[in-house]
Amino acid sequence: MQHHGWIGRLNRARVSNVPAVSLRGNPIETTATLPDGEQVQIRIGVPDDGYIARKELDTVDVELFMDGRHVAVVNTVLTAEQESEARQLAREIAVGLESGALEPTAGAIEPLADQPR
Repeated sequence: MQHHGWIGRLNRARVSNVPAVSLRGNPIETTATLPDGEQVQIRIGVPDDGYIARKELDTVDVELFMDGRHVAVVNTVLTAEQESEARQLAREIAVGLESGALEPTAGAIEPLADQPR
């Protein structure tokens, strides 16, 4: 039986049609528990912008929420494709918040957000 060159082509086509994973559509989200028991939600991703399409944005923000309200937001030096670096940053922020070394404020998390990874 001849295959006329089709073997393997379907797999390559499938792989090329898989959308790239990025922080545009898949933000990193985690929760940290402060020493006093309060919880802080950490979100790292491309922010919503009513004027610029998300696919055109490369800005990555760190946002902190407590009780459903924003308590801090800072820009990072990350790009939208740096998903593993964003996970690392989220872990560092969570560890700092949980240990009490960081406060849930923009001023406290900004030095971490400004460090290249």
